[in-house]
Amino acid sequence: MHMFCIDDKNHMNPLLEIKNIECKYRDHTVVQNLSMHVNEGGLVCLLGPSGCGKTTALRAIAGFEPVYKGEIRMGDKVLSRPGFSEAPEKRQLGMVFQDYALFPHMTVYDNVTFGLRQHTSQEKQSVAKHMLGIVGMHSYAQRYPHELSGGQQQRIALARALAPRPKAILLDEPFSNLDVELRKRLSSEVRDILKTEGTTGILVTHDQDEAFALGDHIGVMNEGKILQWDTPFNLYHEPANRFVADFIGQGVFISGTMITHNQIQTEFGIVEADRAYHWNKNDIVEILLRPDDVVYDPKGELHGEIIQKAFKGAEIMYTLRLPTGSEVLSLFPSHEDFNIGQQVHLRMDIQHVVAFQKQPTTY
Repeated sequence: MHMFCIDDKNHMNPLLEIKNIECKYRDHTVVQNLSMHVNEGGLVCLLGPSGCGKTTALRAIAGFEPVYKGEIRMGDKVLSRPGFSEAPEKRQLGMVFQDYALFPHMTVYDNVTFGLRQHTSQEKQSVAKHMLGIVGMHSYAQRYPHELSGGQQQRIALARALAPRPKAILLDEPFSNLDVELRKRLSSEVRDILKTEGTTGILVTHDQDEAFALGDHIGVMNEGKILQWDTPFNLYHEPANRFVADFIGQGVFISGTMITHNQIQTEFGIVEADRAYHWNKNDIVEILLRPDDVVYDPKGELHGEIIQKAFKGAEIMYTLRLPTGSEVLSLFPSHEDFNIGQQVHLRMDIQHVVAFQKQPTTY
């Protein structure tokens, strides 16, 4: 069993330690043998498709779900173990929900100060001023939630969660109700806010752009397990298995045959790998082709037919069908504007090979 941590220098004293937990829904195991460390000030993400168990894991950390095996600790204190669960309100954890969960009958000020029951009026004003300032909502203190946009409501939800100075913030798909551009901007802003405040954060999301924007380290989950815990850069360039490779980034798989330990024969020629693979000659493998591996080149020896295009501003993402029938993705500069059905010349520029041994098809 792997124990994942975000910082090897401090992993002996993590803020939060989740150790081999198992969570169930009725008789169905949703999370199994899940382990990770989160150090103080770290921002980590659980990333995976719908139903992979990531939200259940977060709810177990928050105290909303019991654990059937393993334990969750904060420092020397056990928060959860089989048969015991510390109440959510005693865990010193803030929670930001997908639907914001603001109190509609309360002003922004009252929402932000809701968790400060033991504070004086002057202390509440000081905290509210600071929190509304850092989320850029200082002038909205007397507004009500229905008077705010979705992005503004999410900022207030974050301010409310941060106000009691929790030891960590848990964010459950916090941007999924927002449009794409606002999600990008807000996820970057939230990272800056948490880093400025020195607050530890755990984000759950199915959106890799959000995870990449916010997380120092990311755990890719599937079927209740963490398949790889790594930096965004390593997840993209060094995926541990085919699922991670397929889930992270855009790309397609092309079949190849091993010639030597670092040469692979493909339909578009021999690919020289930048590493030695320990597979046998003639073994069938799959090479991951990212859009930046397929380059537009008017003098290129390869050619492909444009079957789809997506304008992305500075670039256009083309889906191209090779003469063999295989389809690949390529990013062209946006001034290289071609129509669907046109043939364009290409070359392969695979600087870093990501390959997996082809698994036999099971029926």
